[in-house]
Amino acid sequence: MYEKDLNLSLLLDFYGELLTDKQRDAMEYYYNEDMSLAEISEHLGGITRQGVRDAIKRGEQILLGFEMKLGLAAKFEKQKVDAGAILELADEIFNINMNRIYNPEISDKTTKIIAHANNILK
Repeated sequence: MYEKDLNLSLLLDFYGELLTDKQRDAMEYYYNEDMSLAEISEHLGGITRQGVRDAIKRGEQILLGFEMKLGLAAKFEKQKVDAGAILELADEIFNINMNRIYNPEISDKTTKIIAHANNILK
C-alpha cells in the first residue's frame, strides 16, 4: 500500500461537498475514520475493494485539482500562521504597555486585535 497524504483530509473539508456521495463517503472513511478498503467496502455495501480504491483515487485527483485551481486550503493555512503571528505581536505590545507606561487606549486596542485574530483562528 502507499502512505496516506493527510493533507487530503483538509482538502476534503474544503471541497468534499463537490465530490459524488460515493467518493466523499469512501474518502471520509479512509482519511478521517482510518478504515481499510475492506472495511469501507463492507460498510458501503455493494462496492468492491477495488471500487472503493478507485473512488478514493478519483476523489483525490478531483480534490487536488480544485486546490491547484482555487488554493483555498493553502490560503487558510497561511491565514492561520499570520493570525498566530498577529496574536504574538499583540500580546507583546499589551505586555510592554502593562509593564511600562500604561496607556488604556493601547490596552484596549491590543485587546481588540487579539479578539479579531482569535476569531480568524476559529
